[in-house]
Amino acid sequence: MPSPGPGGAGPSDSSAGLVDDAERAVARPPVAASALGDDAVRSALAGMPGWSGSIAGLERQWRFLSHPAAIAFIQACVAGVEARNHHPEWHNVYDRVSVRLRTHDAGDRVTGQDLDLARYLDQQARAHGEVNPL
Repeated sequence: MPSPGPGGAGPSDSSAGLVDDAERAVARPPVAASALGDDAVRSALAGMPGWSGSIAGLERQWRFLSHPAAIAFIQACVAGVEARNHHPEWHNVYDRVSVRLRTHDAGDRVTGQDLDLARYLDQQARAHGEVNPL
């Protein structure tokens, strides 16, 4: 049986902090990621309306009808984000959701994983009532 964590509050895993069984079940080995060059990022952005950025990261903001609709969009994205094991930097203010995508394992640069996740997020935004691209 695991030992209690700090203050006896629960189990601890000294090698990785607090990790529950659900997190262990979705843990995936790291994937080697190759950073994209300037030309590849510019070319990709040309076909991704609403997105901006550079080799250092991709950014996008969406607007929804309400705060609950914006949160529903974020929640709907969780399964696809976890399946990709690639997590955006989220920011929510009322009816707006902003994300920044970059790959830490590639030196905080843009990779194909970011482009894939960007397309997925756009698809989810459309499916969850994006009011208009900002």
